[in-house]
Amino acid sequence: MDGKPVIQQKGISVADQNATPIRVGLLGAGTVGSQTARLIVEQKDELAARIGRPIELTGVACLDPKETEKFPWIDQSIVTTDTMHVATSSDIVIELIGGTTVARTFVLAAIESGASVVTANKALLAKYGPEIYAAAEAKGVDIYFEAAVGGAIPFLRPLRESLVGDKVTSMLGIVNGTTNYILDEMTVKGLQFDDVLKDAQAKGYAEADPTGDIEGYDAANKAAIMATLGFHTPVTIDDVSVEGITKITADDIAAATAEHKVIKLLAVVENGEAGVSARVYPALLPESHPLASVHGSFNAIFVKAEAADDLMFYGRGAGGAPTASAVVGDVVTVARHIAAGCTGPSIPLYKDLPKAPITASKAAFAVRFLIHDKPGVLAAIAAEFAKNGVSINGVNQDLKPTLTDPGYDGEIQQLRVVTHLTDEATLRETVKAVQALDFVTGEPSILRVLD
Repeated sequence: MDGKPVIQQKGISVADQNATPIRVGLLGAGTVGSQTARLIVEQKDELAARIGRPIELTGVACLDPKETEKFPWIDQSIVTTDTMHVATSSDIVIELIGGTTVARTFVLAAIESGASVVTANKALLAKYGPEIYAAAEAKGVDIYFEAAVGGAIPFLRPLRESLVGDKVTSMLGIVNGTTNYILDEMTVKGLQFDDVLKDAQAKGYAEADPTGDIEGYDAANKAAIMATLGFHTPVTIDDVSVEGITKITADDIAAATAEHKVIKLLAVVENGEAGVSARVYPALLPESHPLASVHGSFNAIFVKAEAADDLMFYGRGAGGAPTASAVVGDVVTVARHIAAGCTGPSIPLYKDLPKAPITASKAAFAVRFLIHDKPGVLAAIAAEFAKNGVSINGVNQDLKPTLTDPGYDGEIQQLRVVTHLTDEATLRETVKAVQALDFVTGEPSILRVLD
């Protein structure tokens, strides 16, 4: 592709000029892949009208072709296990395999063959994104991946193109539907984490192995992509600090509710004086915060830019059909570029900003300790905070007592300490010192407090 548009003859449509179908190869026919195939096949005529040239699904690669027989819209004659053939004999390759190793091989092979690529693979882009973007630009083909962050939400395209004239300073979002569903159910129904997780798995909201979601890795992949696009600098999964929700208890939820707050797992990326930071962690939000009202498996992302100020993107963050909608949207965009004889804008990673150290990020924290209720406990804990230079903003001991502690006659009380702004390293050293006190038991809960 030479980047120049084709000159259309007067009175003759692009489709008449070139009626050769644009060949689309699909790698992976699972939940999203099967729905992507359905949209392409069932909307074939409308898509051709929007593109200005026919589009045809010419290959579907998967490990077990028999699995595709349950999808009547997939022509079995184009189903194959020869993934490399599909990857290198198409005009547009849709990569929905997942993972990083083989997916990277097929994506780079597709690009080298001259194909444009559409993918929803956040893990691939979080690890090898800069390499893939550079390969696509060098070969003069497109790489689009709207579905990699936020599912059906049109978010990455605005970040990549609409805000390219502005300076994005930070992004804050709920980008994992599984964890948002779990925390929402715990809040509304007062259930424990393990019980809600089992329910989410039974309903199909969580995978049989939910580690990637509940430990925050899925959101961390998305945070890396967001930071890379938003700040025009390479950020990989290795640069992202990750904390999941497995330690969140019903007591944490109850304490938050008592203070008119909710707990959400957030992806937070910032471009500050100390450099770029990308983090994933559960945090306390006031009930009045827009993200506090994001329920179920929905996603929402807050963007702050210097000129545009505050922007919010909201919608379905997961699911076969919603995600396929974003994938096919990218396919149509790329196909229109092919029909016009051009490519879309590349991804300008012209900066190499430093990665901010963890001490550069300051926040208020809520720490919930389990204590033996004896005289002098509060004073001793406050003394440890003062010794480490952490200022206390408030204390709440009016919380429901928890289980008894072997060797202690009374009930274990909960003491909740909320700090003023401090860095995480100092906060954790302070908590460690408090834990060493003989009347503190169990593991404390530590949550950031955002306003």
